[in-house]
Amino acid sequence: MPRYFIEVSYNGRKYSGFQAQHNANTVQAEIEKAFGILQKDTLVLTPSSRTDAGVHAIQNFFHFDYEMELHSQFVYKMNAILPGDIVIRGMKVMKAEAHSRFDAVSREYKYFIYRDKDPFLGDRAFYFPYKLDIDKMMEAAVIVKEYEDFTSFSKRNTQVKTFRCKVIESEWGWEEKMGGRRVLVYRVKANRFLRGMVRALTATMLKIGRGKMSLEEFRGVIEAKDCTRASFSVPAHGLFLVEVEYPEGYMK
Repeated sequence: MPRYFIEVSYNGRKYSGFQAQHNANTVQAEIEKAFGILQKDTLVLTPSSRTDAGVHAIQNFFHFDYEMELHSQFVYKMNAILPGDIVIRGMKVMKAEAHSRFDAVSREYKYFIYRDKDPFLGDRAFYFPYKLDIDKMMEAAVIVKEYEDFTSFSKRNTQVKTFRCKVIESEWGWEEKMGGRRVLVYRVKANRFLRGMVRALTATMLKIGRGKMSLEEFRGVIEAKDCTRASFSVPAHGLFLVEVEYPEGYMK
């Protein structure tokens, strides 16, 4: 049976996350519903990365198996049915054993923060108009790469077998957004992430930037392996999944 990968982008503001849930509107549910309208058939998608409620994605993937013939303009027709805040960027036929989640080697997230009031960034970045020691935050981001156990930065009641993650890149920097506005960005890349991990890292490092936590205290939070020690106080709408990476040549 053919296995298909679809690449998707979405604004997560209206959705209760990526993965289908009972009695909740999700990105996966919308795509499965659009498939049912187009193909007159049911489909269950497997996600590469599970973003939380309100989180956006520039790039994410699903895979699905389907033995019947797909519409000749499948991507075009699906996008015509899907709501405006979800788009399918492309589709590719893969080997039967390909797996969008397990075969991914890394995921990259960015968290966007703006410092000056701006009416065009409110749903895509976190307004945080406070004085920050950016240099200290940069030092904290480097410290993150020294560790692999991120229990302290995982939400409770998560069903995972391990809290270990290999962080490949972790840094603070600046990017230009709409109208040339510079926004502060935390960028982190790892083989996997825990539920709430990027937001917790971001929020805790903002405490360092405001002088409410030292770098040694930050190490203590990580080493405590206790989620009550980290901050989870930044909103979801500033977070983007920007890339899911697969082995070289995987998509050819």
